[in-house]
Amino acid sequence: SVNIVAFGNERDGFSEGNQQPSLIWSYLRRSALISQIDSSLSASHVGNLVFTEYQACVFGNVRLVVHDCPVWDIFHSDWYTSRSLIGGADIIVIKYSVNDKTLFQELKDNYVPMIKKALNHCSVPVIISAIGARKNGVPCTCPLCTSDRRSCVTTSEGVHLAKELGATYLELHTLNDFYIQKYFGGVLEYFMIQSLNQKSSEKMKKRKKTQKCHRVQPPQLEQPEKMPILKGEASHYDADLHNLLCCCQCADVAFYPEDLSTVVEAHKVILCSVSHLFMLLFEVKSPADICDASIVQTAQSLFAVEAEATFPPAPRGVPSCVPPVRVVVKDSVFCSCLPDILHFIYSGAFQWEQLEEDIKKKLKDPEKTEHVLEKVKCILKAPGKINSVKDCRSHQIKRLYNTSLRLFFNTPVLADVIFKIQGATVPAHRAVLVARCEVMAAMFNGNYLEANNILVPVYGVSKDTFLSFLEYLYTDSCCPASILQAMSLLICAEMYQVMRLQHICELYIITQLQSMPSRELASTSLSIVSLLRKAKFHNSDCLSTWLLHFIATNYLIFSQKPEFQDLSVEERNFVEMHRWPSNLYLKQLADYRNYVHSQKYHCTVM
Repeated sequence: SVNIVAFGNERDGFSEGNQQPSLIWSYLRRSALISQIDSSLSASHVGNLVFTEYQACVFGNVRLVVHDCPVWDIFHSDWYTSRSLIGGADIIVIKYSVNDKTLFQELKDNYVPMIKKALNHCSVPVIISAIGARKNGVPCTCPLCTSDRRSCVTTSEGVHLAKELGATYLELHTLNDFYIQKYFGGVLEYFMIQSLNQKSSEKMKKRKKTQKCHRVQPPQLEQPEKMPILKGEASHYDADLHNLLCCCQCADVAFYPEDLSTVVEAHKVILCSVSHLFMLLFEVKSPADICDASIVQTAQSLFAVEAEATFPPAPRGVPSCVPPVRVVVKDSVFCSCLPDILHFIYSGAFQWEQLEEDIKKKLKDPEKTEHVLEKVKCILKAPGKINSVKDCRSHQIKRLYNTSLRLFFNTPVLADVIFKIQGATVPAHRAVLVARCEVMAAMFNGNYLEANNILVPVYGVSKDTFLSFLEYLYTDSCCPASILQAMSLLICAEMYQVMRLQHICELYIITQLQSMPSRELASTSLSIVSLLRKAKFHNSDCLSTWLLHFIATNYLIFSQKPEFQDLSVEERNFVEMHRWPSNLYLKQLADYRNYVHSQKYHCTVM
């Protein structure tokens, strides 16, 4: 159906008898497309006669309903009815006589804003029909004409009103067949067709949406369960080496003042890792290797390595097979600050401001403080470079151990223990091992054979895995080449109770498996169940739980592998409970496929 609402009176107040037929009735009576016309007078809910209702058929069988409201007062007397009419309209027609300017002005000022408010940005087409021939001169349709602007509504005023409403403007000089059927009727019938097309399109969309709602939908695949998140452990590398100084386990160097009244113990490998001066002092490098006269002069003026006979017994914690190096500190002021300097070095040699504060508090003399700090700068100096204060600031100095201790990894320089593994030997330093590994600290300081032996056998670990383990102890980093190597390193870390390395290996294995595409996962010879067995046996609870979830999440891949049968009953039950996709989804998917197959070959005629 099409609903048309017409507002306004096309009859002017000067017409004799005022018997001019209305625009709407003239169109319905004359149009060849209209049939079965029926009319009735309708009242508002307050009992006033406000419009004439016409019902007819258009385009054959399309129901046409027209409400013709000649009185504008409906907007004042019955706003509810007027708003309902506009809300249900498919087309709105606004009529006025060109010879009644007073009514036009009232329409423009009072009723057009109400119509705009009622439309509320709805895309309803509006036709403005200016009816009649202007009586104060020859009718003129030129928008620029000013000859008929006294008591008549000009064309330009009508066009301006149409623009304000976004309407189509028509001028009907008389209600004859041409203006009614061809001109006004052509525009009105165009908008009727547009309205019918829009309604048909909306009806089709609604029907498709309804059909889609009633159609059997494919099953929704839920997301797999979230796997447990494994958090890494913060590094305690600097703290480990600083604690080594505090407990002085495996100390292999002792500093004495010239009167031999006190002793400060340290470790050659740590000192040499941060200072070329100590490398020169402990004969790791020669003066020719250093090539810096200031470092050589400072070493000679500060320290003197003496023979054993002139010194007290060896400090605690040093095995009898490794004689300590005894060093006399010639500078008494520097010697009094040596414990603070060693704390600075063992903390990574990066807390320069803290060292300055400690020495200032101890000496309480600016000249002596500056003297000691200059000596420290020379100790930290790199050969061939000029020291400056800014080079010693905390934000300028990097932590040295994880880079410089690498120089002593797997080298016999300063080594005081040798591991024998798979017929090969691996040199190491007790100080580093004791600081970084509690099991080795107990082994080298307890009542064990390893405490006094230089040669220590290692069993149950390959040489490559053990070297990777030592590399982590020296550098606080590891880079496994494969998942299997990471698992071997994890087993070694569990054997020596280095938990952070164990967590690093777990994270590496998880990251590698997560990044593996499904096709590669299906074709790989790597046994995930074997990894699960090893993880459980070596107390890697986080990794074993994650691997079980991984198998359950990739159920369709692992259930086809022979290793799937090696899962225990408890593990199998866990995987079946958490499998993805679930049994319910697979059953729903099979039912849906059967339905689609049956619909595809179903005869729509029969």
